[in-house]
This record gives sequence, C-alpha cells and structure tokens, in this order.
Amino acid sequence: MSARGRGSLEAVVEFLARVSHRWVPDAFSIALLLTLVTFVLGLLVGGATPSQCLAAWGGSLWTLLPFSMQIALVIFLGYLLAVSPPMKRWLDQLAALPRTPRQAIAFTAFTSMVLCWLNWGVGLIASAVLVKSVGRRHPSADYRLLVAAAYLGLGATWHGGPSGSVPLLLATPGSFMVTDGLIAAPIPLAETIFTLHNLVLMTGIALVLTLLVASLQPSADRVVTADRHVLDALESFEPPERPARPLPAERLMHGRALSAGLGLLGAAYVAAEAAAGRFSLTLDSVNLVVLCLALLLHPSAASLGKAAEEAARPLHGVVLQFPLYAGIYGIIKETGLASALARLFLEVATPHTFPWIVFVYSAILNYLVPSGGAKWAMEAPYLLEASRGLGIPVTEVAMAYAYGDMSTNLIQPFWAIPLLGVARLEFRDILGFEILMLAAYTILVTAALFL
Repeated sequence: MSARGRGSLEAVVEFLARVSHRWVPDAFSIALLLTLVTFVLGLLVGGATPSQCLAAWGGSLWTLLPFSMQIALVIFLGYLLAVSPPMKRWLDQLAALPRTPRQAIAFTAFTSMVLCWLNWGVGLIASAVLVKSVGRRHPSADYRLLVAAAYLGLGATWHGGPSGSVPLLLATPGSFMVTDGLIAAPIPLAETIFTLHNLVLMTGIALVLTLLVASLQPSADRVVTADRHVLDALESFEPPERPARPLPAERLMHGRALSAGLGLLGAAYVAAEAAAGRFSLTLDSVNLVVLCLALLLHPSAASLGKAAEEAARPLHGVVLQFPLYAGIYGIIKETGLASALARLFLEVATPHTFPWIVFVYSAILNYLVPSGGAKWAMEAPYLLEASRGLGIPVTEVAMAYAYGDMSTNLIQPFWAIPLLGVARLEFRDILGFEILMLAAYTILVTAALFL
C-alpha cells in the first residue's frame, strides 16, 4: 500500500474511532435505549395501548432465560476449555509451525477462523492465547496486525459454524422459536451450517482473508513490534499449585479423579446417545461436549474451579442485557409491530434481494446490538413473517442474518475486549486492518447471496 493510501486509511480509522467514542454508548445503554424506542413504536406503529405494551414487555422479560443460560455457558465453558493446560500446550506447539512473520500472521488468522468456526467460545479465548505464543516466537511480525488477525474468527466464521447461535437455536427442541410458533419444528444443522453453500462460503472466506491479512505485513522499517516485557507480562491462566503436604480434602481437590470421572461420565452419555441415534447438535449438546472436554483436560477440580472464577467475569453482559432483549421481543411479537415491520421489508425486497437486505440490515443492527442470539429474538418475528410472504425458506433468512450479524464484529470492539485485554492494545490499533477485512468479507458474502 502506498504512503498516500496508508494516510487515507489512518484518517478513516481515526474518524471512526472519534465517532464511536463520541456517539456510540456501551451495549447495555443501547439495550435500554432500544427498549424505550420499541415501546414507543409499539404504541405508534404497532397500534397497541400503553397497558398492552406494558403487559407485553413485562410478561416477556424472563422468556429467554433458558436461551440466556445456554449462551452464557457457550462463553463460560469455552473459556474453561481454551485455558486448560493441554490446550495451551497445543496452541504453543502450533505457534512454532510458521517460519516467517508473514506466515505467522497468516497462520494466526486461519487458526482463529477455524477455532471460532468450531466453537466461538473456545476460539475467542484460544485466539488470545495464540497471540501470546506467536508474538513471542515471531517478534518481527507486526503486533497490531497479529492481534487483528486473531480477531477474524469472531467477525468472519463463528456464526457460520456448528456453535452459531441462530442455527443451533433453530435446531434446539423446546427453544422459544418452536414454543412461540415462529418455526413449526426444529431445523437440523444439515439444513443450515452443513449445506454445501455455507461450507464452500466459509472455506472461501477463510482462505481469502488469510491471504489478504498476510499481504498487509508492513515492510521491516514500518513494523510495530510488541515489547518483549509486554509479551512476558500478558495474562495467562495457571492451575493452582498442589500443596506440598496436602490434607485429605486438598488431595481430593487437586487430584484427577473427580474432574476426570465426571468428564468420562459425560462422554459415556454422549457416546450412548450417538449409538442409539438420538444425538444431534443443539445448544445443549454442544455445551455438554465442551464441558466434558474441559473436565478431562484440566488436571484437577481445583484447576477447573479457578478457571471458572475467571470465566464468569465476561458474563455480565448476557445477564444484564438478555432480559431487556426478551422484553423487546415481547413488544414486537405481541403488538402489531411485527406485522408493520414485515410489511416494510415486503415493500423494498423481492425474493431475489431479501437475503442480501437481511444481511445488510443485520450487519448494521449488530454494530449497535453486538449479540447474535439476543438480536435474533428481536428480529425473528418480522423477518420470518416477511420471508413467508416472499416464499423464502427460514434457513436462507437465518443464514443471511448470521453472515450479517458477525460481519460488523470486525469494526465493533465489544467482542474484542477479551483479546485486547490480553494483548494490551486499544481497538483503534487494529481497526484499520479490520475495515479492509470487512470490505473483502462483504464482497464475498454478497456474491454468495446473489448466486
């Protein structure tokens, strides 16, 4: 990139950083604001009375509690598995594979996207662990670009993988999608995540973004490196030490029997369900598999307990925000607002353009509400009503939503907080690279949706 091009990109980055800092509040404040806006729209557009809106809001506040717990467990259990000693050793061994700074950037990007595709809760934390290992082994790799590469999984692949919130929600029996009549029956992942169209798209995105981010490695005189002392000081989980002369209770806590025994019990259950043909990927089954792996890979119950304390820290957003999104969902569903919004989509969309419109709309809204599953609860009533009017399958709408939902994570700092906290960088340090990634990603998805 020329000096003039770099200057223009830096100007855009600074502008976006200033605008975001000045005008975009935190996610919880946005949830509060959206609640009030939706309440007013329920009155003015939905044709409901104040008492009807109030009843719809208050009566729905706790309807997403099972879903909230499932999403919280994705984050929580993903952290437990990602920081387990065998996982950390494996990531450190992988970090030795690349031989040059450019290869290190490409490797970090591809690994992040694969891990987040498999399980975004694991990938979110594992990518941060990977930054530390790769940064130590390749100090001449641009550190900002390395961290930007590690964030690609949350912006390019996670919602197109088997831990994607909306596809798993559609596949989960007893979810609010089924009980509230938004879909007639659970939809297996074979019709969403594991379609040839999605698999080819996710593979193409991973390859193209890997090559693109590798090409951005600056020349040696422009590389921004991380201080060795900074890398050495990066946060890292360490299991608690076993006492030199443990008491009987401490021997039990620091032994493998309890955690490994429960992990084997869970694995046996999964194997039995699979052998009987009853096992399928749902939010609950994915969380169970990750829990079993975490139990088996941590050296003791004490290690798992310490990791659990750390894993609970990022959950405040889910606990605070999901009831508010449930209230918004109730107002939209119980008033005429869902039908009004569906009519709006029907006026501007055709069967050919509707998936792309959903993609763009979801991307824009995600910048304000960075929560894939909770945001879907707000959008599903009117998006699915509009899709029925246009004769478009639920699966196409859900995947278009998923692609849009994760895209603006690339320019939204909410999900980058754990990674940036470990890396000790500001979001503006990686934003310029992420803008380029978003542009490339949008071109690829747009082409796929119009095929």
